[in-house]
Amino acid sequence: MNALSQLTQRRFPLAMVGAAALAFCLAACGPSGGPVVRAPSETVSSQPVAPPSAPGERIGSGPVKVALVLPLTQTSGSPSVVGASLRNAAELALNEAGGNDLTLIVKDDRSTPDGARIAAQEAVAEGADLIIGPLFAPDVREVGRVARGAGKSVIAFSTDSSTGGSGVYLLSFLVDSYVNRIVDYAASRGKKSMAALIPQNDYGRVAEAAFQQAAARNGVRVMTIEHFQAQTLAASVQKIAALGDQIDALFIPEQADAMPAVSQALTTAGLNAKQVQILGTGLWNDARVLKLPALQGAWFSAPENGGYNAFSTRYAAKYGADPARIATLGYDAVSLAAALAHTQGSQRYSESVLTNRSGFNGADGVFRFLPDGSNERGLAVLQIDNGVTTPISPAPHSFAGAS
Repeated sequence: MNALSQLTQRRFPLAMVGAAALAFCLAACGPSGGPVVRAPSETVSSQPVAPPSAPGERIGSGPVKVALVLPLTQTSGSPSVVGASLRNAAELALNEAGGNDLTLIVKDDRSTPDGARIAAQEAVAEGADLIIGPLFAPDVREVGRVARGAGKSVIAFSTDSSTGGSGVYLLSFLVDSYVNRIVDYAASRGKKSMAALIPQNDYGRVAEAAFQQAAARNGVRVMTIEHFQAQTLAASVQKIAALGDQIDALFIPEQADAMPAVSQALTTAGLNAKQVQILGTGLWNDARVLKLPALQGAWFSAPENGGYNAFSTRYAAKYGADPARIATLGYDAVSLAAALAHTQGSQRYSESVLTNRSGFNGADGVFRFLPDGSNERGLAVLQIDNGVTTPISPAPHSFAGAS
């Protein structure tokens, strides 16, 4: 049996799975639904930084200290719903771990780089062996500098891949993973001539670079790449429609809130998934997108839904509210930290342990950290059909080439 499917200790269901392969099962549930992914250019406002925080809340009483550096407040000083959701998910993970290995040191980075730096300095001074978080790219850079100076590893949540590396590992949903999965799948289904409709923003630029690389790797012809802003959308779609049967797939890496306008432009131009296979990313796993007429039959890559749904049910039962979609990042990070603390001794958060090739299995499916700080995730390909999604290529439950 593959190490990813084994549980070695019933009392600690999140413990190490298959010690020889260093694979871990972080949740009893399967992989999950589509993520809300922040653009790689995540920024914060320039409002004044609040004073350094007092020693943070502590969750648990285990001997291994792990810091949670989270945006519990916004730059305005008001509470952050996302930060609170990440914190609650971390607490839920520790409660469900079934052991008493960790103490979580909760720190508010106040959604600013300076706040993140101060929080990381406090965490190191208080004996943290690992830092989990923060969320925003500028804050991750500051925490990374502090952690590297102290010889500590970081598991962070930014989708800006440039923030990873040198002991900073990104657990977030990265654009490259989405693009590689959907282009690879489309090519495997005989799609050989594609166009791309790319929004003129940071997410679009990252997606475009990944798309060109994936197309080249698969021998796919890229007939045109049209960049658009709101005022140029209709004209860009018309140019793609004019290609007619020269293309058999159209890639659109756009955010959910912008897709109604894109769908309308596609309809006006006579383009839909019956004429050309429309491709997208996990940003589309949103009710607003799934009901759009032009996207019925479209394909996109995302985690499967089961794991997130199970996590969300447990979260709501405990906290009386639904979690933020990215709360699974906090859950999986703490689950992993607890499993490693329970099984790996003094090497628990070393590079060799965190970057094992077999990877880990969390609420959003299988994932592994790469030495450059980025990650690979096992994603499904989903088809939109009558306002719901149907898996047409299941997410893998292990990684090819894992020892």
